[in-house]
Amino acid sequence: MTKLSVNINKIATLRNARGGDVPSVTQVAIDAQKFGSQGITIHPRPDERHITRKDVYDLKPLVTTEYNIEGNPHRPFIDMVLDVKPEQVTLVPDADDAITSNAGWDCQKHQDFLKSVIAEFKNAGIRTSIFLDPNPEMVKYAASTGTDRIELYTEAYARNYAANKEEAIKDYVATAKEAEKYGLGINAGHDLSLENLKYFADNIPNLLEVSIGHALISEALYLGLENTIQAYRKRLAKW
Repeated sequence: MTKLSVNINKIATLRNARGGDVPSVTQVAIDAQKFGSQGITIHPRPDERHITRKDVYDLKPLVTTEYNIEGNPHRPFIDMVLDVKPEQVTLVPDADDAITSNAGWDCQKHQDFLKSVIAEFKNAGIRTSIFLDPNPEMVKYAASTGTDRIELYTEAYARNYAANKEEAIKDYVATAKEAEKYGLGINAGHDLSLENLKYFADNIPNLLEVSIGHALISEALYLGLENTIQAYRKRLAKW
């Protein structure tokens, strides 16, 4: 079964645009879980342009499913995650000024750094996942870091899905199969949507979790949050 984790960054973006606490990040997290989300994902950035440090701590007692904190593992991020102790931390090599995540790790180049960071998290009992491009050759280096899972960066799949979905998913399937050989769990995220999710989930072996935010929140403007979460759950269902 592939779990759905709802990324609520965009709720924080909307709140911060006006100030105050509307919409409430914490209430949306509570409601999303009530509506069927099997996890809550956040990606706090140093400038706090959406999720703030306060949000990270406020959400901890409210997430009763799975708390997944994403981010670039600078020291302040590492210390915060170790303090909060979510179920999962996802390491993403995004620049501080990046609009959104835009690349996976070069696990060969950053091998020693990732090993050190991942060891800290695992010693604290936190499951680790690292953001990875669809490149089977990178999997062996990812496995050498000691990570529990990889998260496939799915922007390229989403961008090319409409033109040729078979070609768009090919490298992702190959990467997932290679990850299976090393005993790595597989997550995925970035630009997955109601349109392209089912084909992806049906074809990626051992897909444990998808983290979806921008598309899901955008679709919820028309469908409502509960209906949208349920629609995503149906796309992930195995019959």
